[in-house]
Amino acid sequence: MEQITISNIKIDVVRKEIKNIHLAVYPPTGRVRIAAPLKVNEDAIRLFAISKLGWIKRNQRKFEGQERISPREYKQRESHYFQGRRYLLNIVETDKTQKVVLKNKKFIELHIKPETPTSKRHEIFTEWYRVQLKKQIPAIIDKWEKILNVKVDDWQVKQMKTKWGSCNIEKKRIWLNLELAKKPEHCLEYIIVHEIVHLLERHHNDRFLYYMDTHLPNWRQLKIELNKLPVSHADWSY
Repeated sequence: MEQITISNIKIDVVRKEIKNIHLAVYPPTGRVRIAAPLKVNEDAIRLFAISKLGWIKRNQRKFEGQERISPREYKQRESHYFQGRRYLLNIVETDKTQKVVLKNKKFIELHIKPETPTSKRHEIFTEWYRVQLKKQIPAIIDKWEKILNVKVDDWQVKQMKTKWGSCNIEKKRIWLNLELAKKPEHCLEYIIVHEIVHLLERHHNDRFLYYMDTHLPNWRQLKIELNKLPVSHADWSY
């Protein structure tokens, strides 16, 4: 990936088989990316970036105030998110199976042995998130396979630091960020639709936008909502 610097702002440059230059500023850190046609030279890209400098800075300022979630310590009454809802953590000491239990609409329980280290608590919670997310995904994929008349051969969940999802078009496989377990289901659905549409169109071009606008008309609002939600101490973007 190429990178240019304009007014002390680093801009990633990706070249694609597209007709026009596209500019994006990604939350939560305000990372800037330009997607440019293959034949456009660097000088043209720089001039384009300079012309959009005011817009870039305005959008970066928006993300400066975005709520951040500090690293979790898995202590009593600590806040944790699941499917878009905030829960308070209740620690339950036990000599039996260590697990996470969704108690009600306010509390989520972590059943652990006394003196369980933070790393192990994180491991238990992460695995619970993984299981819960994997329960949500199949029905959504099945729904959109029928709508879009396309087949997803495989899907997986993993921790991702730079994207909410990705798609391997050749293998018809989609990857989904484990962090989506913490987000509302309609945001998860938006990401799944986005990745499935890539099986119909590789690039974020007019044809891709046509599919999104036709089948999920409110996708732009869902994207904004997802990117405004509290983010963990790791960097997320889409």
